[in-house]
Amino acid sequence: MKIELIRLDDAYHMQAINEEGQTTETDGSPAIGGHNKAMRPMQMLLSSMGACSSIDIIHLLNKQRQKLDDIKISLNGDREEGKVPSLFTAIQVHYRLYGDLDDKKVERAVNISMEKLCSVAKIIEKTAKITWTWEIIKS
Repeated sequence: MKIELIRLDDAYHMQAINEEGQTTETDGSPAIGGHNKAMRPMQMLLSSMGACSSIDIIHLLNKQRQKLDDIKISLNGDREEGKVPSLFTAIQVHYRLYGDLDDKKVERAVNISMEKLCSVAKIIEKTAKITWTWEIIKS
């Protein structure tokens, strides 16, 4: 895996480009001179955990022949105050899964993702307590 970053302004606005040419942007907070043009790196890390877990859950539910109409994930991260670096100490994840889904299969998919499969969660859990909840919204 290879990522290249290029600077887009004279402050903290950066563009990351992967090997396939796909891009995303980051920026620093206004408190340090950023311009809020994109997510900050720690926000992206939290987003990455949700994206990683969603891939696992969608894949697992597909294998179990569960028709998932939609999935939405809310993540809340708490960070160390007054420290540099300021690591995550706690993260709460809430999954909203839409469709006519079996409760046990959803619970199993979410737990397997967070306990075994999600690489980003496995990295973050070294410094943060990660908890999760889920609900099914029937179609």
